Order: sequence, then structure tokens, then C-alpha cells
Amino acid sequence: MDLPPDQNYCVARPVYSKPSFEEDNETKARVPKTVQERFKKSCSCSAKRAKDITKGLLPILDWLPKYKIKEWLPKDIVSGISTGLVATLQGLAYALLVSIPPIYGLYASFFQFLTYFFMGTSRHLSVGPFPVTSLMVGTVVLTMAPEENFEIKGNSTELNGTAVDIAAMNEYRVLVSNTATVLMGILLLIMGILQIGFLVRYLSDPLVGGFTTAAAFHVVVSQVKLVLAVPTKNYNGVLSVIYTIIDIFRNIGKTNIADLIAGLLTLIVVMSVKEVNDRFKHKIPVPIPIELFVTIVASGISYAVDLETKYHASIVKDIPTGFLPPQPPDVSMFADIIGSCFSTAVVGYAVAVSVAKVYSIKHDYQIDGNQELVAFGVSNIFGGAFSGFFGCTALSRTAVQESTGGQTQIAGFLSASIVFIVIVALGNLLEPLQKSVLAAIVIANLKGMFMQVLDVPRLWRQNKTDSIIWVVTCAASIILGLDLGLLAGLVFELATVVIRTQFPTCAALGNIPGTDIYKNIKDFKNIEELSGIKIFRCSAPIYFANMDFFKDRLKAIVGFDAVRVFRKRNKALKMIQKLIKKGKLRSTKNGVLTDLGVDNKAFESDPEQDPEEAEDVDVPTKEVEIQVDWNSDLPLKVIVPKVTIHSLIIDFGAVSFLDVVSVKGLKLIVKEFMRIDVNVYIAGYDDEIIQKMEACGFFDDTVKKDILFLTIHDAVLFIRMKASYGNIQDPILEKISLMKESKEPLSFPETDELEDHQGAIYKLAS
Repeated sequence: MDLPPDQNYCVARPVYSKPSFEEDNETKARVPKTVQERFKKSCSCSAKRAKDITKGLLPILDWLPKYKIKEWLPKDIVSGISTGLVATLQGLAYALLVSIPPIYGLYASFFQFLTYFFMGTSRHLSVGPFPVTSLMVGTVVLTMAPEENFEIKGNSTELNGTAVDIAAMNEYRVLVSNTATVLMGILLLIMGILQIGFLVRYLSDPLVGGFTTAAAFHVVVSQVKLVLAVPTKNYNGVLSVIYTIIDIFRNIGKTNIADLIAGLLTLIVVMSVKEVNDRFKHKIPVPIPIELFVTIVASGISYAVDLETKYHASIVKDIPTGFLPPQPPDVSMFADIIGSCFSTAVVGYAVAVSVAKVYSIKHDYQIDGNQELVAFGVSNIFGGAFSGFFGCTALSRTAVQESTGGQTQIAGFLSASIVFIVIVALGNLLEPLQKSVLAAIVIANLKGMFMQVLDVPRLWRQNKTDSIIWVVTCAASIILGLDLGLLAGLVFELATVVIRTQFPTCAALGNIPGTDIYKNIKDFKNIEELSGIKIFRCSAPIYFANMDFFKDRLKAIVGFDAVRVFRKRNKALKMIQKLIKKGKLRSTKNGVLTDLGVDNKAFESDPEQDPEEAEDVDVPTKEVEIQVDWNSDLPLKVIVPKVTIHSLIIDFGAVSFLDVVSVKGLKLIVKEFMRIDVNVYIAGYDDEIIQKMEACGFFDDTVKKDILFLTIHDAVLFIRMKASYGNIQDPILEKISLMKESKEPLSFPETDELEDHQGAIYKLAS
């Protein structure tokens, strides 16, 4: 909102340094709780606490009593039936990504939801298989149970005289899938108990977008071979998707025309109707369940024409009725698959929580990230025990549940009921269904993921680093495989954060005339740089990795190196001593003269002294102070850098933390500037930063807390008031005391002797 130009304000208050502010405002000490007190509080129990804990673990106890039957139930019924039909078909289809029989996809769509219904905090998530995580589980399955391990030597086939024991292979692959799912559930549950859901925040939106787009590409490649029904080897790891594509083209001549036609027709019809659903979603009360219609028609045609027998089409075949008994995981596999399981679990959770937050904001309720970890953990442990594979949420399925009016997880319960009916009664009707139809349904549901490519130009305009993260993660996940690709993307993302803090934006600030506002001098035309004062801002935390960069930028902005200035001045003073001893310079009460009688611009001369009598003049034994203007030309062959400031203000407004290395470095910087009579002030600090500086020994008898100011303007006003009252010395003047009769050589301080040489008085022996 634009304010009228005449809206001004005036604040009258003292100029505050930290000590003066604390004199006027009493501080309050923070008393941290001891471990014993924290433990006692966490273990305390009361009726209210027990109730809150129970509701936290079982959120259904919170929202179910508030359920509005008349208003919400009709909407949940419509939403539940629509979502259930989609979940059934997607479950069958996504099982192909895991490389196990389709019936196990129905188990995954049913069992995972049963526990989430009681423990989940989202009212709109449709819990079940997700294509990306399904493919990642499939990678684990193919790694642990490759087809080659189940070959039977013989002459029953034309391919190398070997056959594959399909029954044994499927049984073992299901065991691997169940074991991986249980392990993922355990990992999520542990993360939830330890309250470390924040770790998922390291998966930024650009990283997740690039990763899921790459995963969608992997999914398409894995499903194209089913649409074409061509034989390929099972590849895993680096370049696996490239090798699969090569195999597809190498065997393209073996394409089954019946499967290809069925797959293409399904893909065209499903994508077309989905587009209609999207465009007319405000006019169509319920999205057209096109997957259901296509499946029914395709199953009927396959059964009537007998595509398997006449055209060798690949069909679903056996879909047993009912449930399998629970099966324990093979714990011996845990060590081999824990890495892949962890990445899969984190990706699934990150996607699910991201979707849940979108709908929670839209419908005004809260999501508990740690409780979601617990809910998904228990759900997958339970689902894995009953032969399901890893489930979180599918974007399209959740969108259907929300867009059809779903208000609570009652809609999810009804959708699970539809899956239940298919498992116990209708599953055998889908046995003639071609796998190419299911594969086409999977591909059609990936449109939203591929549309994320359109985010790249937008990200490039908004933040080039984020767009590069997207592209790098996507490319790495395609080339290296999903597990290594995700790791590579995460490492690259964290590297960009480190680089951005290691090379932060540093700037010199100037004053907007007539205000207490200080901005980058490069950004405004009417800005003023204050005479004799330099204001330096570092817009990042200061720590060991960027301390050297901080020093370099500070040198560049002030225009000189304080250490070099100090060394040059020492060298110049030594040469002055030698010239005095040789009689080429003579001392006066006001300064020195050259032996040629020419006043040197760098020194104040004595007009009453004759230069020809220089060697005969005795300098009194008392100290004679003269002033050296280091910014003038010296009678020496030494170039002393100009110092045009008397004060340096370091703006700490954007500094969020310091470490031990940076505190040491800052203290050294302050003392280096003090040695050349440049006072350093710190402004805009946070109290926790000062506590860290105190703990690291920043303050002492030399560097005191009176260099701290609440704002930049406080520091500027203090400097000006001090100068106006004459309490600040000229920044470019330095006193030299000459001892005429002293025969001892002058001892000059070394660079690192900061403590003993704060002032500007040096004693010369002549």
C-alpha cells in the first residue's frame, strides 16, 4: 500500500550504544532449563496431557466427533466412490512398476489407508501407491531379485536354451517388496518418534520438481516396453534408463501389435478425457472415471476376442480372490537395502506432506509433520506385513478426492471400501486385462509431472540458482539412477547454499539525506557517503568458510589494507630515524626539516630555524612532538597508503550467527584498524550474536562494548558528536616523539603485536 507523501514521523531518543541502552533499559537474564527439568516436564502426566497425547497420536478422535453428517457425508460418499475407482486401477498399474503381480497393488491401496485413517492429520490425502516411489521400490526388487537368478537351464525356449521360473521369481520379489516396505515404515516411524521431520525440508521444491520429473521419465521408459510388449533386460544403476531404451529399439521388431494398439488407444482416450475434466471441472460435478470405463471395455474385448491365445497379448492373468495371510519381512536383507529404502521413504514423505500442506492451507486446518511421519511409518509397516508395497499418496488420486468434494478421511475410507470389494469379489473379472492398458494408464497419469518442465523458465527469471538445481537434479536422476540422482541433487543444492554464504553480498552503505536510512551506494542516485566514515554491510552469517572473503571485501570497500598501512608507516618511521642520525633531517619543536632547507609537505617545519645550522642545532632532551600527515608526500622512498577515514561501521543487521574463527578474525580486524587510528563500530547487532562474541573472548580492555550501537544511525551520530566536541583526533595525523640525546636504536612493533601498540606515539632515538 502506498502512503501519502506527507506521512512523516519523528522519534526523539538518546543515541544508544549497548552500555548506554542497558543503563536505561534493565536486561532480563535468561535461565536455561536443565536437562533434569526438561526430562521431568516431558515425563509429567496429567489428564489434560494424556488427552492431548492421545489426540496427537490418533487425530481421528479430534475431527470425527465434529463431523457434520448432513453437510459432509453426501460429498464424502461421491468423493470416496470416485477416488476408489481410480485407486483400484492405479493400484493394479503401479504394481507393474514394482515388478510384482498386479494384485499386490490392490493390497497396497487398501492396507496402507486403514491405519492412516486413524493416525493421519490430513483430511484430503488419498493414501496408496505413488508412481515415483513404486519405481524406486521396483529398483530395489530388481536389484535383489534379477531375472537371471531364476533361470532354468533347458531347451524349452529359443532364448539361449533357458527358461525363467516365474512363480519362484514372483514369490521372492514379493518378499523383497514386503521387506523393503516394512523397513521404510520403520525408518519413517523412527524419524517421527525422534521428531526429525525437519530434515525433509532440505528437499527444496526445485529439487523435488527435478527429481519427480526425472522419475516420470524412468516410469515412461519402463512402461513403454510393456505397451510394445518387447523383451528387455533389467538394468539398474548408472545409465540404466539409457540401456533400457537401447534394448527397446534393438527389439522393436518384436512388438506385439495387439498390445501396441490397445496401449495407444488407451493413452489417447484417457489423456483426452482427463483434459476435458481439467477444462470443465467447474461445470462437471464429478470427474469422468475414464480409467474405469477403459478398463471395463478393454477387459471385455480381451475376453471376447481371446487376445492372449490368438495374438499372444500379455494379460494380467491370475488375480486371486481374498487376502493373503501376513508375512514377516526378511530381516537379513535390511543391511543391503537400507540406503535405497531411506531415500525412497524420504521422497515419499516429502511429496505427501507437500501435497497435504497445499490442501490444508486451502481448507484452513493444520498439518503435523512429525505425526505424518508416524502415520506413514505405521501404515507401511502394517501394509508391508500384508503383502502391500510402499505407499504415500498419488497426486492425481488426491486431486480427485478433493475436487469431488471430499471433506474428511471418510471419503478415503469409502475409497478403500471400493478396493476391498474388488479384492474379495471382482478381481477375477480383470484377469483378461492387457498389461499394455495398465501401462498406458500409468503414462497418462504422469502428465502433471512432465508439466513441471515449464517451471524451469519461471525459476530462471526468479532465481537462477533454483533453476540450475532443478536441471542438475533432473539430469543426474536420469543418468545416475533415482537413488544416486537424488543424492547428487541434494549435495549440489547444499553446495549452492554453502557457496552463497561463502561469497556473500557485501556493500558500502550511504545515507539517504534527511533520514536515518542507509542503503547500498550503488543503488540510489541521491545517496551520500559520509565524510571520514565508511559503512560496511555483509549480508550473510560470518563463519570460517567466508571469513577470508569478508576481509577481502572489507579491504576493497575501505580502499586500503590496515596491516599494510601499519607496516609501511613503521618502515617510514625507521627511515626518518636514519635520516635524523645522518643529519639529513633535523628536528624542531614543530617537526623536521630536510638538509636542503625545503619544507616537506608531510611535516610541520620550524620557521625560526636556519637549515644551514641543522647539524649545529641541539634538540632539547625533552620530547618534541611533531605531526606527520601520512596522506602528504613524504621525503622518503616509501609509499604509505592513504587513509581517508577515521571511523568504520560494520553493519551486523544481516549477520545471523558467528563461529569461533569469525570472532577471532573480527577482533583482529578491529585491532588492526585501531593501530592506524581508525575506530571500528558494530551496529544493528542481535543480542545472541553479542553473547557468542562474549563467550569467545571478543571483548577485553582494548575492544570494549562501547563500540556496539543499536543502529547504524546511532553510531553515525555518536561519531559526529564526538568529533564536534573535539574528542576524536584527526584520522590522518600521528605523533612522533623525538629523543635528541638518546643513542639506543628504536624498537618498532611487529605486525602481530597488537596489544602493545594501540596509540600513535612512537619514540625515535637520534
